[in-house]
Amino acid sequence: MRQYINWKTYLIVIALFIVAASLIYTNKLSVKLANEEKRKMEQVVEGIKTLNKDISGRDLSFIYNFVYGDTTIPFILTDDKNNIIGYRNIDTTHTRDTRQLLKEKLFEYKSKHAPIVSDFGAGKDYVYYGESYMLTQLRYFPYVQLGIIILFLAVVLVALSSAHRSIRNQVWVGLSKETAHQLGTPLSSIEAWMELLKEHEVNKEAIIEMQNDLDRLKLVADRFSKVGSAPQLVEENLAEHLQRMVDYMQRRAPNKVTISLETNETDIPVNMSGALFDWVMENLIKNALDAIAGSGTIQIKVVNTPSNVVIDIKDNGKGIPSHLIKKVFNPGFTTKKRGWGLGLSLSKRIIEKYHHGSLFVKQSEIGKGSTFRIILRR
Repeated sequence: MRQYINWKTYLIVIALFIVAASLIYTNKLSVKLANEEKRKMEQVVEGIKTLNKDISGRDLSFIYNFVYGDTTIPFILTDDKNNIIGYRNIDTTHTRDTRQLLKEKLFEYKSKHAPIVSDFGAGKDYVYYGESYMLTQLRYFPYVQLGIIILFLAVVLVALSSAHRSIRNQVWVGLSKETAHQLGTPLSSIEAWMELLKEHEVNKEAIIEMQNDLDRLKLVADRFSKVGSAPQLVEENLAEHLQRMVDYMQRRAPNKVTISLETNETDIPVNMSGALFDWVMENLIKNALDAIAGSGTIQIKVVNTPSNVVIDIKDNGKGIPSHLIKKVFNPGFTTKKRGWGLGLSLSKRIIEKYHHGSLFVKQSEIGKGSTFRIILRR
């Protein structure tokens, strides 16, 4: 379960807790304020009754001010036949049909509160009331707060993700350049020893293969040195690159492994960095070799279209568990006992950042194998 929990999960949980606590607290305040407004309306009704019945000439200015001075709670007065006979605190200045507006408000108030029944001197009357502006705002406040928190979380997540990617890229670029630097000295030494062996004419066939591997090591060091620097893309024949890579890896693969290339064309011009693209293919084929464990097939299929070139690398190996598919391109992630877990991460970076294409797991099934897909757009 822990593999699905990260800092983003904690942020979301904290945000939900804040919203839940705010909703509970605001709801309590809303209930208290609603009860206060109900008591206030009952007092208003009693005040109206007093004003209607009192004919003694006493000074009722206090009651009058209390009844008609309040402008916070809207209410409508009806008779026992549901006819509207009065209203207060309802803005009718923005409508041409006041009667229709009052009917709509009456329907709204009936759905919110039970009426206050009273007798103002002409039989039973009913007072229907709504909510003050403050109570309405209080009810909507948690949802406004939720929107603000979601917006804040989105900004924080984007900022943190961007910072995380930037730091991660700097680490891998520095690591790659340092690796290239460290490889330089032993490669120079090995090259000198190779020249010495050539002079003594020791097993020419072995020397040729050793030279090929030395050239390969020099190419690998050159690739590492280019990570982090924008490569120059030139038009090259993709089919030739793939065929050379298939031939090279086939010679170094176990005898029970078959690596094949299927393409509908032999000349596929693509703007690319040949050295970096070969590195990607080498990584993908090596991963496929690890997956099939010494016996199986690796099929590379190329489909060339006017808009893009699609390359599928398919093996019949052990496959990738579904919960790990999204993680295989994360730097440092590996299921091998040895390795830094950088191959697929750097491969994805090379294809997507430098070649403006995409690299992803098209399909994988435990026990049946995996298919990685590269799309190079024209």
